[in-house]
Amino acid sequence: MPRTDTSQALYVISVAAQLAGVHPQTLRIYERRGLIRPERTPGGSRRYSDDDIRRLRRIQALTAEGMSLTGVEHVMTLEGRLRNAQAEAARLRRQLDDLETEHRQAVREVHRQYRRDLLPVRQTDIELFRRR
Repeated sequence: MPRTDTSQALYVISVAAQLAGVHPQTLRIYERRGLIRPERTPGGSRRYSDDDIRRLRRIQALTAEGMSLTGVEHVMTLEGRLRNAQAEAARLRRQLDDLETEHRQAVREVHRQYRRDLLPVRQTDIELFRRR
């Protein structure tokens, strides 16, 4: 059965470095710069998750394009803000959909109430009204 929790810290630094295609010292540098925040065991050893590995690969891709670590920090910050904004937009869309559903239901209920309150009009009633 495949694992679905990509945030679970599983990998020691040597395995994480190998998966990301970097030297373990590079991971330490990235951690000092705040680009990555691995979990720590009670003994202080670093443990990396699949999410961390994905982030490390993104850092590697940006630096391979010639970007400095300062530039990488800015890009990663902006990408994080974009993901947050997209998540917020999705939440607001769901909220709007819920409100629209509630509105349609309220309108249907008002229309049902109108039908209940209206009395049927007979042709003779119309004729009586016209004579007045």
